[in-house]
Amino acid sequence: MRILSCLLRTLALAMLLALHPGAAAAQNADDPFVRLAADSFSETNRAIEGLIAQAHPQAAVIIEALAEGRLLAGGGAVVVRMPDGRILDARTGATLPAAPAGLAAVRLNNSVRRTIQGALGGLGLLNPDAGKRIAAAEAVFKSRDASLLPVLEGAIAKETNARVKTALRQAQAAILVAKPDAPPFDRIAAIDVLRERGDQDALATLRSLPADASASLKEAQARAISDIEGRLALWRAGQNLWYGLSLGSVLLLAAIGLAITFGVMGVINMAHGEMVMIGAYTTFIVQEVIRTSAPGLFDYSLLIAVPLAFLVAGLVGIAIERGVIRFLYGRPLETLLATWGISLILQQAVRTAFGPTNREVGAPAFMSGAFEIGEMAITWNRLWIIVFAILVFAALLAILKLTPIGLQMRAVTQNRRMASAMGIRTGRVDALTFGLGSGVAGLAGVALSQIDNVSPNLGQSYIIDSFMVVVFGGVGNLWGTLVAAMTLGVANKLLEPYAGAVLGKITLLVFIILFIQKRPRGLFALKGRAVEA
Repeated sequence: MRILSCLLRTLALAMLLALHPGAAAAQNADDPFVRLAADSFSETNRAIEGLIAQAHPQAAVIIEALAEGRLLAGGGAVVVRMPDGRILDARTGATLPAAPAGLAAVRLNNSVRRTIQGALGGLGLLNPDAGKRIAAAEAVFKSRDASLLPVLEGAIAKETNARVKTALRQAQAAILVAKPDAPPFDRIAAIDVLRERGDQDALATLRSLPADASASLKEAQARAISDIEGRLALWRAGQNLWYGLSLGSVLLLAAIGLAITFGVMGVINMAHGEMVMIGAYTTFIVQEVIRTSAPGLFDYSLLIAVPLAFLVAGLVGIAIERGVIRFLYGRPLETLLATWGISLILQQAVRTAFGPTNREVGAPAFMSGAFEIGEMAITWNRLWIIVFAILVFAALLAILKLTPIGLQMRAVTQNRRMASAMGIRTGRVDALTFGLGSGVAGLAGVALSQIDNVSPNLGQSYIIDSFMVVVFGGVGNLWGTLVAAMTLGVANKLLEPYAGAVLGKITLLVFIILFIQKRPRGLFALKGRAVEA
């Protein structure tokens, strides 16, 4: 009976096709696979829409293959070349022994790519994974494909996750705003949804409202754009504030060692920037050794480099103090010229040993990438540098307040002659102070290697700013150095959008000159040998 039934159905279909041959042609014309094989961009767009409308089981595989250039068509056949090399029949999903001859990749243009983007978003709207549903909603938001509106409405009705539902409503709003035949009330409600979203994408979508929109729509659009622009201006200010704190932490690391040596010894150390450079190159050497000997330890390279950079830069600093500077106390001009000559020697030595080109210092996994807070982008490397600067500052405070050498350093800073009379070996304190300040500069080099080029000229980029921080904050005062570094960093980044980078620095320099005229000892005055002299 089953065979007889199949024969009767086949006979009926043959009679229908014989009586109405146009029906077969029309059916073939509406077949998405026929459209894909037509080698026409418009037909490819319609084929994608047809696959979505039919909810074809192979739709996701076909559209992804089309986006990646793995969909082949020709001679009425359409196949998918899978990433693993298998060939599938696009219509059935069956594996084929080989691709038929004469097939070519289905061509794409920008219109087809936009349709693909929207289609992939539509296919993901009902994905069990909430994260993928949000990503799909974002894809629909950007494509604004009106054909996906019914799919969106169904997804919103079924959605129980609040975050996903918000993303779906925003995608729906993006479509409705640009849909001229949508009810006016729905379009005004869509504008309100976009205003709540409040980012650059929402702003761009609102600005795409057709010029022939009604007066009420244009009024709602103007209010929403004004609100979003005001909100984005606040986020930009917050971003600049973050950049300023980040710059301030770098200036703090670069200047805090200089504040110690300048405060205790009254020495203008022009080679301080080269201590920063030595710390950066120590980090480079540590990473090179780890790359060749123990690659699995790379994520710990900075933890290994921190004490080594402090030790190497500190020893170089002690050698400079014992070998040159101790013979020049009381002669500030000669000290300045001597340390400047030392800086040139160190630069040339590094240039000879490592070459003049920049050296690559990699970032461990925990310092890579970024995250967002609203419209602010926070990079992990800058965040960790701020944390590192705070830890270094706290460690220095502890050394100065809680250790015997810290007590001796403070005594020498306040009154060198009295400290010497009380039995403190001021020469030893000078050497250790210079070593401590140089070691902290080496720590700054470790941090700077993550955000700047490691080259022989690295330290020269920060030496002038470091002196500005020390003078502005108060010679030898750590709290003054902290306040000055953060103040100058934030002020610099807040001025840049209006005055530019160069003019902003000039403005700050003029401000500091005028400030020092009024308050020569800086923000936090501290007695020291330079002041007494």
